[in-house]
Amino acid sequence: MGLMGYLRNHAGLVVTVIALAIVAFLLGDMINMGTPFWRSSQSEVANVNGEGIDYQEFNGQVEQTVNMYQQQMGGANNPQMQGYAVQQVWNQYLTQQLISQEIEKIGIEVGKDELNSLVSGKNPSALIAQYFTNPQTGQIDNNALNAFIQQTKQDPNARTQWEGLLKNIKTDRLFQKYSTLVNNSVYTTALEAEYDYNSRNKLANFKYVMLDYASVTDAQVKLTDADYKEYYDKNKNAFKNNEETRSIDYVIFDARPNKADTALATAEIQKLKNELAASTNDSSFVNINSENKYPVRYYGKNQLSAALDSVVFNAAPGTVVGPFLTQNVYEVAKVISVKNSPDSVNASLIVIDPAAEGGLDKAKAKADSIKNLVLAGGNFSTLAVEFSADPQTKNNGGELPTLTRGAIPELDEVLFDGVTGDVKVVPTNNGVHVVKVNKQIGSSKIAKLAIVDKSIVAGKETTDFAYSKANTFFSGLTGKNFEEQAKKQNLTIMKNDRTAAMDNTFGAIEVPRDLVRWAFEAKQGDVGEKIFDTQDNFIVARVTNIQPKGHQPLESVKSVIEPVVRNMVKARMLKEKMNNALNGASSIDQVAQKLGKNAQSVENVVLANPVIPGIAIENAVVGTVFGLQPNKPSKAIEGSQGVYAVQVVGFVNPKALAGEELASQQRQITQQKAQRSQNVIFQALQDNAKIVDNRIKFY
Repeated sequence: MGLMGYLRNHAGLVVTVIALAIVAFLLGDMINMGTPFWRSSQSEVANVNGEGIDYQEFNGQVEQTVNMYQQQMGGANNPQMQGYAVQQVWNQYLTQQLISQEIEKIGIEVGKDELNSLVSGKNPSALIAQYFTNPQTGQIDNNALNAFIQQTKQDPNARTQWEGLLKNIKTDRLFQKYSTLVNNSVYTTALEAEYDYNSRNKLANFKYVMLDYASVTDAQVKLTDADYKEYYDKNKNAFKNNEETRSIDYVIFDARPNKADTALATAEIQKLKNELAASTNDSSFVNINSENKYPVRYYGKNQLSAALDSVVFNAAPGTVVGPFLTQNVYEVAKVISVKNSPDSVNASLIVIDPAAEGGLDKAKAKADSIKNLVLAGGNFSTLAVEFSADPQTKNNGGELPTLTRGAIPELDEVLFDGVTGDVKVVPTNNGVHVVKVNKQIGSSKIAKLAIVDKSIVAGKETTDFAYSKANTFFSGLTGKNFEEQAKKQNLTIMKNDRTAAMDNTFGAIEVPRDLVRWAFEAKQGDVGEKIFDTQDNFIVARVTNIQPKGHQPLESVKSVIEPVVRNMVKARMLKEKMNNALNGASSIDQVAQKLGKNAQSVENVVLANPVIPGIAIENAVVGTVFGLQPNKPSKAIEGSQGVYAVQVVGFVNPKALAGEELASQQRQITQQKAQRSQNVIFQALQDNAKIVDNRIKFY
C-alpha cells in the first residue's frame, strides 16, 4: 500500500505519530553551538530570520521521522516516505523557529522559582510525570526523581540527560505561556455576536432573473490587453507565490509490467508454493526465496496483507495458502501452527550493557541479581533508573509503551507466552534484558507462518521497449520542437503548472527527485538533460515557465486567468442587457418579461450559506439581497455564473439575542477564534519572515 493510501486509511494513527514528532522536535535542541560560520552556511538546509539549521541536525530529525513511519507502516524507506518526512520536519522547524523568535521578542520568560516548581512543586511539568511516574501507583515517584538528581552529581551522562530535560521543561512552559497569551487576547464584541447569529438565522425570500455567461459564445468575445490588466489589478494578491514554482511539460513512457511479465511471475510463485509445501527448513527457504524475507514467526490479526489475514487463522497446520495478489505482489504462506495469545502487553525493561560490565557473563550475573531483587519485592522502577543502560526507558522507570507481538521480536516469547508477573532475563544482540510482564491484554488467534512473496516486475524486454520509445523522442528534440515531435510520434504532453521545489509527484504520478532538482536549475524552455526514470515510467520533460516568489507578472498568469477574464467581458455585455431591462421596470417580473424569461423564487436563504439552489454559491448576489429593501428590483449584479437582478419578497428575522444567550454566543465565537488564532498568527509570522529554504540542495 502506498504512503498516501496508508495515511488515508490510518488517519488517527498518523496524527498521533505526527503529534509525537512535533513534540520531540519542538522540545529538541535546535541550536548547534560552535560551528564555524563558513562551514554552517555551506551545509545550511534553511535559515529563518538569520537563524539557520545545519543539514546534519535537520537530517537527524528526518531519519527519526522516517523510522517512526516505518515502525508504524512497515516496509522499506522509499522516496515518497522520505519526501513526506522532509516536509513534516520542515513544518516543525518553521513552527519552532518562528514561535521561539516571537517569544524572545515579546520577553516571555521562565524564572528559576517557576522552573523549580515545574520539577518538584504541586503541579509538576507533564514531562516530569512522563519520566518519573510509578506505573504501579500512577503517582510521581519522588524517591526515583531525587535518586536521579543525586546521580547527576557523579554521572556525566545522567547530568547531560537532566540538563536536556530541564531545557525541554522550560521550552514547553514558554510555548504554553505564549499560547495562553494569544488565546487571552481574543475577544468578541456583542455586535459581532449579533451579526454572526443573524447571518446564520435571518432568512431571505427573494426572486431573481439571470443571464447566463454561457448564453454568450466565446467567439463573440474579443479579449484585449486592457481586459487582462483590469482583472489582474483587481485580483493581484491572488497571484502571489509563497515560493518559487515551475511549469513543466512532460511525456511519460509506460514501463510497467505487461501480460507476459505477469504470467512469468504467476508461474514462479506457483513453483515456489509447491517447493514451500515440501520444505523441511522453512526459515532457510524463506530467506533464500522471499523478496521481503519476512521472519518465520507468529503473526496476529492486521499484521498481514488483507488476503492472508482472512485465511491463515482458520487454516490447518501444514497448509500452504495462496497465491494472493496485493499491490502487484504475490504471496503464499505455510501455516506452521495456530494458537491463542494476548493481543498486547504492558511491560518494563532494564538493559545491562555487557561492554560496560566487562563481558557477557558479568552482565548476565548482574541481570540475575536485579531479577532476584525484583522477585524479593524490590521496586522495578527505581532499579531501572539506577541500573538500566537504555536512555529511552531509564528515566521512565523502565516502562515500555504497550506492545503488540513482533514489536520487539527477541522478547515475544517472554512477553506473550509467559504470564502476568513474570520476570525473566533475556540476552539479545542489544544487551542483557531484565523483563517484567506487568499486564497481558486481550486474547486472539495467532499463526506461525512462513511467507514467500514474488513481485510482478517489468522484464528486460518490457523495459527496453519503453526506453527505446523514450529515447527516440528525446534524441529528436531541439530547443523548440517539443510539441512537434510529440505530435509526430502520437504522444500526449502532460502539464504540471505549479511545481514546487520539494514536490515528489506531478498530480498522481510519482516523479524522481533529480527531475525536480534539474527543473529548478534549468532556464525557461530547457529540455531535460536526460531521460528520467521511476520504477514504472521513463519521463522526458521541459521547463515552460518560471514563477518566482512574490507577485507573479501578468504575462505569466495570462493563460490561467483567461476563462475568468472572458467571463468578466461577458458580464459587461450582459449587464448592459440587464440594465436595459431594468430601466423603467417596477418589479422583477417586468424585468424577466422584457428578457423573455421567468423570474425564479428562492426561499429561506441565509447569509452564512450564500447558495442559490440549482445554481451555485453566489456571494455577491446573496450579499446584495441582505442589503435590499423588499419589493424593489436591484441593479445588475455580476455573479460567478452570470449576471443577476434580484428583488426581496421579505425577511424572516430570528428572535433577538439578549442576556445570557448573547453572552453564550460571544463565548462560542471567541472559542472558535482562539482555535484558529494559532494558525492565523503562525501564517502571519511566516508571511513577514525572511525564510531561506535550501532543502532542494540536499533532498
